[in-house]
Amino acid sequence: MQKYVCTICGYEYDPAEGDPDNGVAAGTKFEDVASDWVCPVCGAPKSEFEPA
Repeated sequence: MQKYVCTICGYEYDPAEGDPDNGVAAGTKFEDVASDWVCPVCGAPKSEFEPA
């Protein structure tokens, strides 16, 4: 699965890990993450992420 990186702070979303602290289960593809999800480090919107 494709990883995505926040263009603001560099946080990398890894689908294998998800973001369980913010309601995204491990194994969730980035495309399937809710549109209102934000970067857990800097709060940037999902639209600020690009493929790593």
